[in-house]
Amino acid sequence: MRALVWNGVNDLAVETVDDPEILNPHDVIVAVTLTTTCGSDLHFIDGYIPGMREGDVFGHEFMGEVVEVGHEVTGIRVGTRVVVPSFIACNSCWYCDHDLYSLCDTTNPNAELQAPVLGAPTAGIYGYTHEFGGYAGSHAQFVRVPFGDVNCFAIPDYVTDEQALFMSDAVPTGYMGADFCDIAGGDVVAVWGAGGVGLMAARSALLNGAGRVITIDRIPERLTLAERLGAETINYAEVDSVAEVLREKTGGRGPDSVIEAVGMEGHSTGIQQVYDRTKQALRLETDRAASLREAILACRKGGVVSVLGVYGVTDKFPMGALMNKGLTLRSAQQHGQRYIPQFFDYVQQGDLDPSILITHDLPLEDGVRAYDMFKNKTDGCIRVALRP
Repeated sequence: MRALVWNGVNDLAVETVDDPEILNPHDVIVAVTLTTTCGSDLHFIDGYIPGMREGDVFGHEFMGEVVEVGHEVTGIRVGTRVVVPSFIACNSCWYCDHDLYSLCDTTNPNAELQAPVLGAPTAGIYGYTHEFGGYAGSHAQFVRVPFGDVNCFAIPDYVTDEQALFMSDAVPTGYMGADFCDIAGGDVVAVWGAGGVGLMAARSALLNGAGRVITIDRIPERLTLAERLGAETINYAEVDSVAEVLREKTGGRGPDSVIEAVGMEGHSTGIQQVYDRTKQALRLETDRAASLREAILACRKGGVVSVLGVYGVTDKFPMGALMNKGLTLRSAQQHGQRYIPQFFDYVQQGDLDPSILITHDLPLEDGVRAYDMFKNKTDGCIRVALRP
């Protein structure tokens, strides 16, 4: 089959690789209809997250059609159109029993690689380093899905392929970030980052009852899309202080909760950007965490800080502000299996249309060009839908 593979830092290629096979009687093979670029992939493409090996197929956000099932799969049939959460769950360990699916104890066969860094292993994920299981990713014609009955969600006829695609990762990640905020009616929520996850977090905050959502970014087309989804916006490149603007918009208090959806390769302005870029380039830290610091400082006292961005080792973390302001910090990789069924209802009701994220629709053979556009934010690119 054809697949987009990682051959080294900033070295991608579309190559012919082996087709996946049923390895376990609970496995399912999915023919990928749509898969998409994701900002999390940029972190290992740029060399900030280790654990990729030459020839690894990457990609973790996808939907498609079931073409083969293991003999112990009972709930999913060949021919079913499905969306698959990016993190792999077993549905039988303690963490899955508590709806903490991305923390599954069963699905990471390389737990010994991850535990020294994180203290305990997390679930496996498609196409995202060997520390996260070494699973082949979704930027391919076919993908093996372990525990198919748990991880394949049949898509209703009224949901399009393009809408279902982002229910694999961007929608549940953004929705979880809003869920973490424990939003009360009328709350003000500020969201840092207007990529796919940040935009879905903004929309999800409104769906959860926020009175106002304020999105912070610098890319005009992203800010325009945030406004279409119901958010107010701040272009941080055009103001002296985002925190001060937020205080002005909230009667001097600051937002009731903040969602950070940028991660380790964030952009900022001034001396902070120079400092972070220099330390990151010298590998003295993994993260350019300006947005995370800013979100913590801007949040009102007693508020919630919800972190969705991927981070490694963060320098100059404002722990004093977190503690003295009485903030609650919540973070996780997304628990898609917990949230996906309700997204179908939101689409049917007209409250959510994730396909709005697609700015480019290309064949998988153009995958290298797709990631170049996505990484460098050229041609108004927000997300590229890739068709194997």
